[in-house]
Amino acid sequence: MSYTPAHLGHSSGLPASPEEAVLDYPPNPHPGTVYLVRFVAPEFTSLCPVTGQPDFAHIVIDYVPDQTIVESKALKLFLGSFRNHAGFHEACTVGIGKRLADEMKPVWLRIGGYWYPRGGIPIDVFWQTGAPPAGLWLPDQGVPPYRGRG
Repeated sequence: MSYTPAHLGHSSGLPASPEEAVLDYPPNPHPGTVYLVRFVAPEFTSLCPVTGQPDFAHIVIDYVPDQTIVESKALKLFLGSFRNHAGFHEACTVGIGKRLADEMKPVWLRIGGYWYPRGGIPIDVFWQTGAPPAGLWLPDQGVPPYRGRG
């Protein structure tokens, strides 16, 4: 499999929208091996589609690669492209997971979106492609429930 990075080793600006973001998928260095890859974005931001106010989340993406992996710089730019994107928490979280699953075609993927309170209510959104593979070491995502100032 030939791989030419779109971002790695190049100067890359933040995409104007998630739709314009280009994700890179280099070959998996351990095809056929069941292992977990975790990305954590503790300062994810998007905009409320009703008020235009910023929303903040702690995003955790876990996946088991098949033939490809996602390149981290491209993923960082993709996630950053949501900064000026208006979308409900559910649309952002599930949309990120589905795009990665559709393009990368991992063995398994899950995403947890731990959103900070909006109107006094924190919203957590979870999505996965199915059951995790047998024998996978699957640690807890490690994000405690929101407790406010207490």
